[in-house]
Amino acid sequence: MSVLAVVREWHDDEGWGVVDSPEVPRACWVSFAHVRVAGYRSLRPGQPVALEWEPAEQDGFAYRALRVWPWNSEPVEPGEAPPPDGAHTSTLTLILGPDDGKSG
Repeated sequence: MSVLAVVREWHDDEGWGVVDSPEVPRACWVSFAHVRVAGYRSLRPGQPVALEWEPAEQDGFAYRALRVWPWNSEPVEPGEAPPPDGAHTSTLTLILGPDDGKSG
């Protein structure tokens, strides 16, 4: 079950931040890996978010996020949504030939 929280700080360059919620006894640590949005996973200070959390020691914090996403929206799980409009994607396909024993 998620609770309402507010982003206290976010460090895009390091991919982590801190959120606060009346439901969590102290500040809650968040990694970009826990942010459930399409595209670039980032938050901004003051942003209301939905938070799922657990008690756990993480970088000096007693609580850490399991999932965080913008309030009043649905979380987007990794691989669930296509890239947002205007994003570029690429693919690489490698086809290896038969091993004929020759090197070089």
